[in-house]
Amino acid sequence: MAKKSQDGQDESPGRLKQIRMVASLVHKANPKALPMVFAAAIGTLVVFVVLGLLLGQALLLIPLGVLAAVAVGMIVFGQLAQRTQYSMLEGRPGAAASIVENMRGRWVVTPAVQANRNMDVVHRVVGHPGVILLAEGPASRVGKLIGAEKKRISRAASEVPIYDIQVGNDEGQVPIGKLQRHLTKLPRNLKKDKVSEVIDRLNALPQTMQMPKGPIPKGARMPKGPKPRTR
Repeated sequence: MAKKSQDGQDESPGRLKQIRMVASLVHKANPKALPMVFAAAIGTLVVFVVLGLLLGQALLLIPLGVLAAVAVGMIVFGQLAQRTQYSMLEGRPGAAASIVENMRGRWVVTPAVQANRNMDVVHRVVGHPGVILLAEGPASRVGKLIGAEKKRISRAASEVPIYDIQVGNDEGQVPIGKLQRHLTKLPRNLKKDKVSEVIDRLNALPQTMQMPKGPIPKGARMPKGPKPRTR
């Protein structure tokens, strides 16, 4: 019991530190963000207080208002934190893969299955929609990379639907901030067991040059040779 209590005490400071760190990043990105969070929470509480007084149910509605205010504040804070994350990742190689890796559900990401010297990359994602190729780079350059990866995939999973999505702000591309929503709107073509089968088949393909996991800092150079990721 003592050990469990001690573990709980160790976890709490870590969570609070993480929240403070995220709040600091959000504030730096948008100084009006935290006031917006407090305004949303206080506004929610005021509504419940007024309703409680008007309906003569203050003892019931005010405590509910406190809970609702906290919930609304956390929701607004989460949305602002997500926007901050997207703004920090935008324009960095590997950003699209990083976004998908943190999505809920089964999305198996293989970063940088195709890349070139200009640091244009294609990431491969396997999920219930099928195989999704996420391209980062100008539309005029990534087409060749997408075509090469589609050819590789056809050797192992020709019957599986393949979607190619170009991530960016050019015409016809999906902005990084809308990528998650775009992916969740894709049809669920594969069942769970089929997803696992496709993953195994694609993992059996010869490795290509890959970049390190996660977004790459600006100014970083591409690796000079293949570096298969160990699992």
